[in-house]
Amino acid sequence: QVQLVESGGGLVQAGGSLRLSCAASGSIFRLNTMGWYRQAPGKQRELVATITNSGSTNYADSVKGRFTISRDNAKNTVNLQMNSLKPEDTAVYYCRATGFVRGADYWGQGTQVTVSS
Repeated sequence: QVQLVESGGGLVQAGGSLRLSCAASGSIFRLNTMGWYRQAPGKQRELVATITNSGSTNYADSVKGRFTISRDNAKNTVNLQMNSLKPEDTAVYYCRATGFVRGADYWGQGTQVTVSS
């Protein structure tokens, strides 16, 4: 099995920055796409950013230009640099990873990000 552990969440004022990290461990030796998702109270979970094993990235329109996703394949980690944070970014942020085996889809426990106005 694969475990994902997020870190780096917290409380920050609008306009500030946070860096989230996610470390993967377990029985797989390679991960395919990794990404970050978020869910605010009363709302559906939404995609924030993804990055493939080869480094191709995709961002939600709401965060494009402000957030940057990166990964270290040797360490099986994925990061999310969040700049110019807005109160609308407040949510629980979840790390996700897929393997190269069908059905390999893993989620972290989430980390809270709160942006005050």
